[in-house]
Amino acid sequence: AGPGSGAFTMSPQAPPVAVFKLTADFREDSHPQKVNLGVGAYRTDDCQPWVLPVVKKVEKLIVEDSSLNHEYLPILGLPEFRSAASKVALGDDSTAIKENRVGGVQALGGTGALRVGADFLRRWYNGTNNTATPVYVSAPTWENHNGVFADAGFKDIRPYHYWDAAKRGLDLDGLLDDLEKAPERSIFVLHACAHNPTGTDPTQEEWKKIAEIMKRRNLFVFFDSAYQGFASGSLDKDAWAIRFFVSEGFELFVAQSFSKNFGLYNERVGNLTVVAQDNENLTRILSQMEKIVRTTWSNPPSQGARIVSKTLNCPELFSEWKGNVKTMADRVLLMRDQLKTKLQDLGTPGTWDHITQQIGMFSFTGLNPKQVEYMIKEKHVYLMASGRINMCGLTTKNIDYVAQSIHEAVTKVQ
Repeated sequence: AGPGSGAFTMSPQAPPVAVFKLTADFREDSHPQKVNLGVGAYRTDDCQPWVLPVVKKVEKLIVEDSSLNHEYLPILGLPEFRSAASKVALGDDSTAIKENRVGGVQALGGTGALRVGADFLRRWYNGTNNTATPVYVSAPTWENHNGVFADAGFKDIRPYHYWDAAKRGLDLDGLLDDLEKAPERSIFVLHACAHNPTGTDPTQEEWKKIAEIMKRRNLFVFFDSAYQGFASGSLDKDAWAIRFFVSEGFELFVAQSFSKNFGLYNERVGNLTVVAQDNENLTRILSQMEKIVRTTWSNPPSQGARIVSKTLNCPELFSEWKGNVKTMADRVLLMRDQLKTKLQDLGTPGTWDHITQQIGMFSFTGLNPKQVEYMIKEKHVYLMASGRINMCGLTTKNIDYVAQSIHEAVTKVQ
């Protein structure tokens, strides 16, 4: 045996990432009526990925622009992308932007933005190297939230009440109670809109109650905004919660992803928007984030950021993009409506109003793990064990089959 042989014998086999494993299983299934409702990506009514028309147009502009080259971007990313991304989140008339206390860090998708923010908080929030600060994530939440904060070094990651399984909606009382009981200065990860996986969002009045307690208890807000525009079709409506918290004087982080609303999944275009107390604070925060990025990916890739930047900074392209986003949001809303109607027409036991009350790409069906197993094994309809389905996986061609399969699962499996 050579030098270093057996160096990795202690490395155990890691379990597969659930959503990617589901897609792999789906690919290997030869059943003609198979349906993939797992992965969170938009699909057309022909079940194909969609390159947004505005993206195709901007890609051509980039190719033909002889002034562009492949030099390194600055460590924090493309300046015109970062400012435009923050403006989309906070609004054109944001007081915080006018006061020069908002900055952005271009990141590798929403995950990268979360990680840079988490790394900074672990190093510099509440003093230095603070691993003991509690980080609260919703129960349930996107599975990666736990992993990102744990790998950043936080030792105390706790769930807060969110989903009420009995009423298939928000457990507001439980959530407010958890906010009241959390230690002061705890960090809360909040979904800005289109909560993943439940699709259940607080109303504006409920957000006000959440903000009131968080302000009084001095809790830190870290928004994850992966679906702006995708939830309701309106960029402003989907950013309402973020803008309200900023108007209430919160210092906060917003992890933004442009994977869904630009269809740029594999370009990994994200931004971490930082809203600080003042410009001096902001400058210091960004200087530390620059150090984190330098040792993580050194500086980000340009192509996806250029596409987003050119689109957001040109009024005609911006208007066209909003139309593209509305096309996607409207198709999701239509599928919600049709699925609910079909289940009601079949007389499927239980209430199904939550399908149209929820918003965004995902719906939390309320199916239990055994019913999910039946759907996959007997009906070849692939969905997450939690019962989460991607509404974009439904099409006019497969929706009857999916509704019938849900009906069978609910009636045959308890």
